Amino acid sequence: MSPKELLVAVTDILRELEIPYAVTGGFAVTIWGVPRYTADIDIVIELADNNIKPLVKKLLAIDNNAYADEDMAREAFIYHGEFNFIHSETGFKVDFFVQDDQSYSKLKMQRAVLRDVYGPGISFISPEDLILSKLAWSKESMSDKQHEDIKNVLRNDKLKLDMNYIEKWAVKHDTIKVLKMLIEQVKLEK
Repeated sequence: MSPKELLVAVTDILRELEIPYAVTGGFAVTIWGVPRYTADIDIVIELADNNIKPLVKKLLAIDNNAYADEDMAREAFIYHGEFNFIHSETGFKVDFFVQDDQSYSKLKMQRAVLRDVYGPGISFISPEDLILSKLAWSKESMSDKQHEDIKNVLRNDKLKLDMNYIEKWAVKHDTIKVLKMLIEQVKLEK
């Protein structure tokens, strides 16, 4: 099973269980920016307590030796954290990030975009929210990879980015200085 096939299998399960989701991270950068290698699949989800057991059960059914821990999923649900699924055949990992109830988190999920890229109607985080997420992650990790991903999305001339939206939330998230620096770097390249 390829990473793309695993993405399709996992998103099929999420749709079947009616769990709102949006693919983010490297797979979203590939959609909105430029293709790049990623070692995992990152998915933001709105998880309900009654979905935990069925989700873990269906994930484990993908592969006889797969790893997913119901207790970790429940803890992620309670604390709006992260849990993962590891596909043993490929070693590929799916990181699930459980959303909180804050207004921006809800808005980000509402703005997700369906794309028929790897399969029918896979929900991806919007390019604007991908930039904002990457800004937040770079603030925490000080990772140059996050900055490069942001610039790759900003470089995509086919996108009509809502810069007012991005700047508004970057101010609220205290990442506006980094955003402006990256925008300037992209402008200087042209």
